Amino acid sequence: MKGQIMDYELNVPAILRRAEALFGRREIVTRLPDKSFHRYTYADFAERSRRLASALLKLGLKDGERVATLCWNHYQHLEIYFGVPISGNIVHTLNLRLSPGDLAYIVNHADDRALIVDETLLPLYDAFKDQVSFEHVIKIGDEYEELLASGDPEWDYPDIEENEAAVMCYTSGTTGRPKGVLYSHRAIAVHSLASTQSGTLGISERDTVLPVVPMFHANAWGFPFTCTLVGAKQVFPGPHLDPESLLDAFERERVTVTGGVPTIWLGILQMLDAEPDRWDLSAMRGMIVGGSAAPRSMIEGFQKRHGLHVIHAWGMTEMTPLGTVAEPTSEILALEEDAQFAFRAKQGLAAPFVEIRARSDEGVVPWDGKTMGELEVRGVWIASAYYEDESQADRWTDDGWFKTCDIVTIVEQGVIEIQDLT
Repeated sequence: MKGQIMDYELNVPAILRRAEALFGRREIVTRLPDKSFHRYTYADFAERSRRLASALLKLGLKDGERVATLCWNHYQHLEIYFGVPISGNIVHTLNLRLSPGDLAYIVNHADDRALIVDETLLPLYDAFKDQVSFEHVIKIGDEYEELLASGDPEWDYPDIEENEAAVMCYTSGTTGRPKGVLYSHRAIAVHSLASTQSGTLGISERDTVLPVVPMFHANAWGFPFTCTLVGAKQVFPGPHLDPESLLDAFERERVTVTGGVPTIWLGILQMLDAEPDRWDLSAMRGMIVGGSAAPRSMIEGFQKRHGLHVIHAWGMTEMTPLGTVAEPTSEILALEEDAQFAFRAKQGLAAPFVEIRARSDEGVVPWDGKTMGELEVRGVWIASAYYEDESQADRWTDDGWFKTCDIVTIVEQGVIEIQDLT
């Protein structure tokens, strides 16, 4: 017997509808290229996102066509994150750290129809534009504002089927050519909801979140969608990613949660050590680190010298991207300080709706903290294939698990630790 529950689509329009209805007065802040600050509200953001959706449809984009972005973290990029998917199309963020050759390959493989690009990044676009053929190229600035002005501010949200694609990212290509991953509306919605939970990222309306992780990399770890779902204040650093600029923004905007790769935090730790009394970071409750393993010495340094809580996490482009989080459980918090830091230096526990196991040539390995194996995962937001690339089909097991290529040990409580075999 089936349950008698409404058929409600989990999609990006539902996230934006909620934000517009409940959090219209909450603020979104961007550090502009000239280092001034742009401020507006969720109500402004939602209207502009709807205008963008309407304008894209007027350009003739429809039925899941790809709109590429070549942008820093800013409010216009947030509008694109939502305006493209609610129009029924797919936003495809291009990684501006890749070579022009890789970018040309990705654009052609994805068959992108349009590009929205920061004016400061036009030299990068110029380096590969002769190898691609966009039908529309819109520069952030006057051209982008003219596009929005052509849109309908009263355009209404469609109810898109949740398994339709919303976002597209490509892997960095460290092993072979970059590979495309299509994220469904459902994956984005459930990933966002899980990221609000205690034990993962715990994002709520009371937070002020500054994602240092780029919006062109793995959905900025889902921060833009998660923050919009709950109405958290969002702060975007633009191109200003040096430690001093970030610390100034943390203090000025009273940031409570941020996230980035270890190299970012190492630079910030060095600056805090050099000038420990310069910045008031008392509002900060969590600094999420991922992308590569964080040194235990760094985690301890932030905590012991500056009272700042570093949260170790792990994920992949193929996982939307959150996989595990080293947020201490009650059992861990009952241990001695040294054991707590040992836990926090690991990659942590699986997020809700993500399952983990490790496999060696002998089969699935025990969770004994000693036996190494390749980490395999499955879950509600994990890719089931690469876009238009059947050559990689063996990355998925016959029983439906994704092979991450990371070698790990897993302890009895389900904590993973990635092993450095170099």
